[in-house]
Amino acid sequence: MTAKENIPTSQNNALTSLGISVIEDFIGARSSSRPKERLEEVRQRALRFRERLLAGTPVDYFQSVDIVSAPYPTKYAYLNAVKSLVPFIFLGNRAFIIQFQTSQGKKTLLFGPADVEGNTKTPFFKLLTDKLGRIGDMTKGKLLPFYSSVEIELQKAGISPESIDYISYDHLHTQELRKWMGSSTAPGYFPNAKLLVMRQEWESAQGLLVTQKKWYCPDGTRDIPAERVILLDNSVMLGEGVALVQTPGHTEGNHSLVVHVNDQIYVSSENGMSVDSYAPLQSNIPGVKKYAQQFDMEIILNGNTLENSIDQYISMVMEKTIAGPNPDHPGFFNVISSSEQAHTWHTRTVQPAFRFGQMKVGHFQA
Repeated sequence: MTAKENIPTSQNNALTSLGISVIEDFIGARSSSRPKERLEEVRQRALRFRERLLAGTPVDYFQSVDIVSAPYPTKYAYLNAVKSLVPFIFLGNRAFIIQFQTSQGKKTLLFGPADVEGNTKTPFFKLLTDKLGRIGDMTKGKLLPFYSSVEIELQKAGISPESIDYISYDHLHTQELRKWMGSSTAPGYFPNAKLLVMRQEWESAQGLLVTQKKWYCPDGTRDIPAERVILLDNSVMLGEGVALVQTPGHTEGNHSLVVHVNDQIYVSSENGMSVDSYAPLQSNIPGVKKYAQQFDMEIILNGNTLENSIDQYISMVMEKTIAGPNPDHPGFFNVISSSEQAHTWHTRTVQPAFRFGQMKVGHFQA
């Protein structure tokens, strides 16, 4: 059976009408029963995909904005690797705004927009914030700083809610989607946006096991109009210079944002928590380099769920291969964690080599 025969014609036609095309490069790449063979096959295909993407047209506009910071257990962030008494690091959740050309005209993607208030209902973080509430609002504010909001950042960039064509997330942990997408009883903030999500991720969220539930916002996808959701079965090119690539492991339906910006490619997901996660032999975080050397690890997993650690390992190698080296930091890669470890005074002994922070390239056209 050929790669094209694996893609249902109806789905292909529906995506084509939107200017979206299926990426065939990775179909069947993980078919071997031997994990090592799967890894090397994915690595080679990722390298060819990177070369093809770099030869194409970059996106018109790329911006990342920080939204909120939240505590996260160090033991999860760098699975088994860190030797430190610091129990929590802090993650800076961010959103990406990308404008690009398609066969159907100019489109805008908003990737990873957090409903900060709604997301606090996620059981794991609700428990944390309830405990922090006992130590006073002043201390709680320092530990859980709000940088901004999606609404404010879009307004500052001169982007109206009506301008957003697509919303997507690398996975649906913590996400309350109804504020953005609407329900049968209330309109969404983004009236024209479609949610792009891997079918497996969407289906998982509809029937979670108890081991998954503490990471998903209760009812976060309930009652969203079906016509607002586009379920994906494969990696896709959304248009010129931007792709959503399947990277299963952290969750079964995980995918990564891939963007061609000028002469660089950036990849974003939550498979890893910092640049050190993808280059552990370069890390100065206590224990990480030694752990990578001892066990011959190319990457360090974000390990809060471990739905499939073998797939996640392969996916992270895939991500850094597509992204390629960072030009300003030899030995590191252009993988921007969607919830990147923040630099904070109370975790200064467990800091990554550098942080991408907020970025802006190009000019948004209304």
